[in-house]
Amino acid sequence: MRHSMMFSLPLALIACSGGGANSQTAASAEKPFKTSVIADFESPWAMTFLPDGRALVTEKAGEMILFDPKNGTKIPVGGIPQSDSAGQGALMDVVLSPTFDDDKMVYFSFSEARDGVKGVALAKGRFNQASDGATKLDDVAVIFRASPYVDGNGHYSGRIAFSPDGKYLFFTNGERQKMDPAQDPKSTLGKVLRLNLDGTPASGNPLAAKGFNPAIWSYGHRNLLGIAFDADGRLWEQEMGPKGGDEVNLIKPGLNYGWPKVSNGSHYDGRDIPDHAAGDGYEAPKVSWNPVISPGGLIYYSGDLFPQWKGSLFIGGLSSQSLVRVKLDGETASKADQWDMGARIREVEQGPDGALWLLEDGGKSQGRLLKLTPAA
Repeated sequence: MRHSMMFSLPLALIACSGGGANSQTAASAEKPFKTSVIADFESPWAMTFLPDGRALVTEKAGEMILFDPKNGTKIPVGGIPQSDSAGQGALMDVVLSPTFDDDKMVYFSFSEARDGVKGVALAKGRFNQASDGATKLDDVAVIFRASPYVDGNGHYSGRIAFSPDGKYLFFTNGERQKMDPAQDPKSTLGKVLRLNLDGTPASGNPLAAKGFNPAIWSYGHRNLLGIAFDADGRLWEQEMGPKGGDEVNLIKPGLNYGWPKVSNGSHYDGRDIPDHAAGDGYEAPKVSWNPVISPGGLIYYSGDLFPQWKGSLFIGGLSSQSLVRVKLDGETASKADQWDMGARIREVEQGPDGALWLLEDGGKSQGRLLKLTPAA
């Protein structure tokens, strides 16, 4: 249900306007959707919609913005910890609590530097907008940190998804371009984690009894930049491969997805990596790409605005500058569509009305917010 949350905003808080949903609209004979340019941000990373139709948008440098698509109003959100945005670092994912209507909790991830090393952290805070429009997160607390923190500025991952029953939080930790930690049972790097809502490891995680870090749900991953549940509760994940071998995986508890022992790609210096093969002991991807698409955000589409795509995965393509659709059929997946968007796509989100919303990664624009609706 949509909620009505009306606030009176002083002019001083109206940072800038994107011009609303009709600012620019482009239709293409080659695309079954029209593209409306809604706003421009500074290298945005992720977004999520509030129940009233406004959105929280994160930016690489560490800002969280409350954005109203109806009038273009942007309000900075206070209370956010400092991010380390060097390299692939950023203020990353942002997701509402499953019980946001009651508790107003917002979960988010960010890369940080501590004691000379770096890692990805998971935090939460309570959304609070005052009567004058000033907005912040109260009682912000870091509830989980990847282990270990290491040097370097890559492969933080940091994507968040709640289980369909709302009891658990799944959190991705990239292998920080170190490769071997993805197979290390004590490290959370290169893993999908299952946590309680307070950030502690969930009981019953499948590998704890074997001596693994108790938070680990699956392992052998590289740079996990998208995670989403489908309508039947299956958990899908996409990750960047090396030179070739971008993947969509069906995540199952306790399985080893192979990195860096196997991959459908090769090392950047040309050294071969064994391909996934039947009987090798590793879980193979459901879909892989070579050449790569450089996958960014991931959603499972459940809306009615594009009924022909209901039940599909949508992926943002970074180096491929594309929007990618993957068709699902139970536990199988197959490539369906890939549309040239002319810019790096960092994030894909489903809007309250079923429209598709994309965040560009910067470059030709600062980082435009696009809304896709049916062409006819």
